[in-house]
Amino acid sequence: MYEVTVVREFVAWHWLTVPDPGPVEGDRHSHTFRAELTLSGPELDEWGYLVDIDEVKGGLAAAVDRYEDATLNDLDEFAGLNPSAERLARVVVERFEAETELPPETTLRLRLWEDETAAVAYEPEA
Repeated sequence: MYEVTVVREFVAWHWLTVPDPGPVEGDRHSHTFRAELTLSGPELDEWGYLVDIDEVKGGLAAAVDRYEDATLNDLDEFAGLNPSAERLARVVVERFEAETELPPETTLRLRLWEDETAAVAYEPEA
């Protein structure tokens, strides 16, 4: 199995809409997110690539650009929902998949760090 990982950092804002949100108490605050997108697959193409890394970088950039310096609570995809890092990871993956054509049998997983010590991950079902 081969893997390719690309990383992109971006800043996004939100406030939590759950009871007792902790020390931020529902205040608008930002995170410098680190998106680590890993693609896996069993075969290389005729040039010896699993995927074109530049295309993956471009697809990830396009996927996260919508959230760069945005307030997640104000975006349609989070309407009426708590804008958690888990939900953000899912919508970034969905946007990436819409932007990027992947070879057959390629799987992907996004690990999204919200700070130096806490991360979430999302992997769409095959």
